[in-house]
Order: sequence, then structure tokens, then C-alpha cells
Amino acid sequence: MLMIRAIVRPEKTNIILAELNSAGFPAVTKMDVVGRGKQRGVKVGEVVYDEIPKEMLLLVVPDEKDKDDVVSIVAKYAKTGEKGAFGDGKIFVTPVEEAYTISSGTKEL
Repeated sequence: MLMIRAIVRPEKTNIILAELNSAGFPAVTKMDVVGRGKQRGVKVGEVVYDEIPKEMLLLVVPDEKDKDDVVSIVAKYAKTGEKGAFGDGKIFVTPVEEAYTISSGTKEL
């Protein structure tokens, strides 16, 4: 299993969630987060905003094929314009060693 963490612009979240659902990935955790990327925030005049609002989407998928599908969907719909822009976000993929359903105690495979 693999966990996908996508940090995206808040205005892109609804379309990403709709596309993931249509592709068969309805199980997503969404969190409001703040942070900054390589650009170190945004400077407007003399004011620097270094806590930019974003949303983090968390998904666990069973295999590489599903991972590739999810990453492709998120990357396509999170991008601003044809070429993208600073602040469009980041996708992280990490292995999941074990997962359990709390209500039943069942170990996921």
C-alpha cells in the first residue's frame, strides 16, 4: 500500500476530489494547512506572507498502478494554467506498512 499526500491550492480541491471520485478513488481525507514552498512565501510590497493557505489531501492506494492514476489526476487538476505556477502544490508518496479498520479491528492488505 502507498500513501499519497497532495498539498494543493484550496480553489483546486473540489475539481480534484470530483475527478478522483469519478476515477474510483472516493476515500480521501482533506485538511486545511498553511505553509510555504521553495518560493518562501509571497511578498506584496514590503509585507511577506509566509503562511500560505493550502489543502492537504490524503489517500491510501493498494498498488503502483493506482498510485500512478491518482498522481496523474492530482497533477493535472492542481496545475494553474498550461505550464503551472509556483504555489500549485506538491505530491508526496510513501509506503504504508500496515492499516487497520478501527470498528472491526481488521488488518487491511
